[in-house]
Amino acid sequence: MPASKRHRVLAAPVEEVWATVGDPYHLPRWWPKVARVEQVSEGAFTEVLRTAKGSTVRADFKLLELREPERIAWRQVTEGTPFERLLRHADTTIALRPVDGGTRVDLRLEQKLRGLSRFGGFMVSGAGRRVLDEALDGLEALHGRRG
Repeated sequence: MPASKRHRVLAAPVEEVWATVGDPYHLPRWWPKVARVEQVSEGAFTEVLRTAKGSTVRADFKLLELREPERIAWRQVTEGTPFERLLRHADTTIALRPVDGGTRVDLRLEQKLRGLSRFGGFMVSGAGRRVLDEALDGLEALHGRRG
């Protein structure tokens, strides 16, 4: 199961970073390819993603864990979607902890592949790392980098 991990220390305090990562409506501000977020309810939300060609695709997520202000995790719901051919599931976890007046942000993306895509795990891991790096770049643009 390909898993990608990345971290960065931001200049802002944990509470400020949590206000961004703990609210799905803020995802378009920092998560790659998210054009908007819809249908946020307790425990679920939908991302509207913009492809490189400019079209949109919807992706549904359910909340797996919420420990304010230190940890949030969600799983992409793939059943009955175009993602079903490739993924059994994709779990994203964000952990925050205070560090020297700033916040260490740990991101983890774990993808369980389906069918022939199982044999491309190394490519999926590389793509996952790029997504996480872009997400951290987005958070850094909002909250600054420490050191």
